[in-house]
Amino acid sequence: MNKEKVKRILDVFDDMYPDAKCELIHRNELELLIAVMLSAQTTDASVNKLTAHLFEKYHTVEDYANAPLAQLESDLHTIGLYRNKAKNVKAMAEKLLADYHGVVPCDYDALQTLPGVGRKTANVVVSEGFQVPAIAVDTHVERISKRLGFAFKKDSVLTVEKKLQKAIPQERWIKTHHQMIFFGRYHCKSMNPSCQNCQLIDICKEPKRKKYL
Repeated sequence: MNKEKVKRILDVFDDMYPDAKCELIHRNELELLIAVMLSAQTTDASVNKLTAHLFEKYHTVEDYANAPLAQLESDLHTIGLYRNKAKNVKAMAEKLLADYHGVVPCDYDALQTLPGVGRKTANVVVSEGFQVPAIAVDTHVERISKRLGFAFKKDSVLTVEKKLQKAIPQERWIKTHHQMIFFGRYHCKSMNPSCQNCQLIDICKEPKRKKYL
């Protein structure tokens, strides 16, 4: 993608969502890590509703590591995949204590050694928690990247991430990541996107959207 088109897209994002930010409520890196782990296939609103109580009950890595698995499952039962998430949160906390002195690492590779932490989660934690430039590719970012031509429809999540990193200036990675999520969550939705009033409809790669030109 040429620089002029990238600049135009980023300018539209700046116009639409100048204050885009992480919507997962957290007070520290541990709470951020847990919130992101819980957000898989679940809305941020559902996670925030749950963590409002969870983060008042559990405060330290030890609290999560020592909690009975059945209790954690009960605490997380209002969100999808809660049994698997409870198992991962407990195992993650145990590994933090065993290998990292109970401190969430700021290193991308170290984060991925934790149970339940994949590439997307690690990217969110390093960027949001430690302000290290990164672009986490979730379902919204992947969809927007392909619709706007940053990537091809067949590209893997890793390929999308690398193409975004190449096209977007590094100092914009964190900001653009949040703006793409907002654009995908509130405007260019998976179903019923707001094509009729989209400033970028002319570069959309989905042929069926061209009727709005």
